[in-house]
Order: sequence, then structure tokens, then C-alpha cells
Amino acid sequence: MARLEEAVRRVVEITRRRYLDLDVPYHSRWRHFSVGGVHRAAQVAPGADPDETARARIDLAVVSVLLDAGAGARWRFHEAETGQILSRSEGLAVASLRAMQAGLFSTDPATPWRADAAALSQITPEALAGAFQHAAGNELAAIEGRAALLRRLGEVCAAPPAEFGIAGRPGNLYDYWAARCEELTAAEILRALLQLFGPIWPGRISLAGMPVGDCGRHPAIPGEGLVPFHKLSQWLTYSLVEPLEAAGLPVAEIDGLTGLAEYRNGGLFIDCGVLEPRDPALLGRPLDALSEPVVEWRAMTVVLLDQLASRVRERLGKTAEEFPLARVLEGGSWAAGREIARERRPDGAPPFTIISDGTLF
Repeated sequence: MARLEEAVRRVVEITRRRYLDLDVPYHSRWRHFSVGGVHRAAQVAPGADPDETARARIDLAVVSVLLDAGAGARWRFHEAETGQILSRSEGLAVASLRAMQAGLFSTDPATPWRADAAALSQITPEALAGAFQHAAGNELAAIEGRAALLRRLGEVCAAPPAEFGIAGRPGNLYDYWAARCEELTAAEILRALLQLFGPIWPGRISLAGMPVGDCGRHPAIPGEGLVPFHKLSQWLTYSLVEPLEAAGLPVAEIDGLTGLAEYRNGGLFIDCGVLEPRDPALLGRPLDALSEPVVEWRAMTVVLLDQLASRVRERLGKTAEEFPLARVLEGGSWAAGREIARERRPDGAPPFTIISDGTLF
């Protein structure tokens, strides 16, 4: 635990460097859309009224977050509009935005800025590969898994019209929450996402026929041994806050969510020496995402993020209300994890190599 101070130092330093006034936004997908100083969020659904803008931005956030699993070290996206060459999460974000702009997720040619059940349920690996510039020498990891995930999203959105409307749009969750909630909390958003999108996750643990999503098993946990993470679902929850609040629907209790158990936050603790593998060989071989070492690493990441956050706030002179965990992540722990990875490994890869199906990290 003495090594936690090194992680705290790095997070404080990079937060002050990235946000001189400490006016740190929430950690969300919307930060990636602004890579290279381009305000791409303003390009979504131009000319639409506030309600339709909210729906379009939620459509984009849902699709983009579900596509935000590890891209692989070799993949790059060349954005024709700006000439930027982007990789990893930022590249995936911009590629998904440009794919939506081109109408890949919409069945209405006159309204490209949307995602609907009919279009999503017919997404093929080839169509997604074309939009994301996947090709020999520029392979995007798990392209088939990503396409299958979007098809399952389309099937889910086609089912309950109360939440997704006749067109089966994820963005219609805005109307659903606006009509039902006087005060919407982050936990309520997460609960709805877990219940509605639970069936889309492949090859995961099920209890009594119910898929439980991003959970692992660990022998230290009694009973069923389940450890819940829900990384992408919580990342999506964080990413829905801004379009909802911009449309006049405030979201309370942001700290009702946990830190994100993914490889940048987790890699920070490994690379700073806070966590060490008992078996050093784990660092040299691919690991299954549901294997015990990875479950333990992710669980410790969630625990340590809370401890890191309290120390970061103390150094920055901020209260928990002024600087919730979502700001620590953005400030932050994720960027520090990426930075130290680049210092330690030429390709900036995480310390562990995880076998991904394109839906977890």
C-alpha cells in the first residue's frame, strides 16, 4: 500500500496538467469525441430540436460505448474530415460517430443521426469493418464480436416499446425517463441498463436462466462467488449523464457508481507497483477475461480507486461533493494509467494481455 502514493502523485500531476483550473468534467465517452480539439458533439443531429438532439446523442453514446472494447495495438482510424489519425478509445469513438453520420445505424436515409432496431439487428462484420477501416495490417480486434453485440442490441430494442418506442431506438430512453422520473439518479440509470441490455452479453454467467452480465467468479467470495463489475454498463451510465442534463433532465447521486474495472485504471496500479502478480509469468501470457487472476485484478482496481480518490481530493483541496469519483477518473486515473503504460512499454499496451471477445474491456 505504500506504493499507492506513487499512483496518487501521478493522478494529481496529470489532473493539474490537463485541467489547469481543476474544472474537470465527468469521465465519459464525450471526452473522446473531442480528441484533437474538435468539438464533434456539436455536429450530432444538426438543426434538431432539443428532444431529438438528446435522443440522437443517446443513440450515439449507446452504440459507441458498446463498441468501446480494446481496439488492439495495431488499429488506426483515419478521419477524412480532419485528417487526424486516431487509435484506441478515441479512434473507436470518432469512427462510431462518423459511422452514425453516414447512416450505418439508421434505416431512414433522411435521418442518419440515429440508431434503430431494424438497422442494428442487420449489422454485419463486413459493414462494421468498412466503417472502422478494418483491413489487413489495420485489424480491429474482435470485429465479429462487435457486430454480433450490435445485432443483439437491435433485437433487444425491438422488443419492449415502452422503453425504446416503435422505432426501437436506444435514444427513446430519454422520453421514458423524462416521463417517469422527477429526479433521476445514476443508480436508476444503471439498473435500467442492466435489466434492458442484460440479454446482449455473450458467453457470460447465468443464474436461473438470467444472464448476469459483466460478473466474474472468485473463490474468496462465499455462495455463488460472484463479483460484479459492469464496466461497459457503468461507462455508458456516466456517458448518458451529459445528454440527459443538456436536455433538462438532471441526474443525481453520480457517486452511486463505482470506478471502472478496466485496463487503464487497473494498469496504473500494476505499473506503480501497488499490485504485484504472485506469479510473474502472468504478465507474459494471454489471460482469459473471466480467469481468477483477471477477476481479482479488476476487483482490486475498484477497491483501490476509492482509496486513490480520497487521497487525490485531499491533495487537490476538494471535497467529495466538489470532486466525485467521476472527476477523479477523468482527471485522472485513466489518463495516468495510459501515460505510465507508454513509459513502460513501447506500444502503450496494458501490463496484462487479456483475451477479449470485443465486449468486456
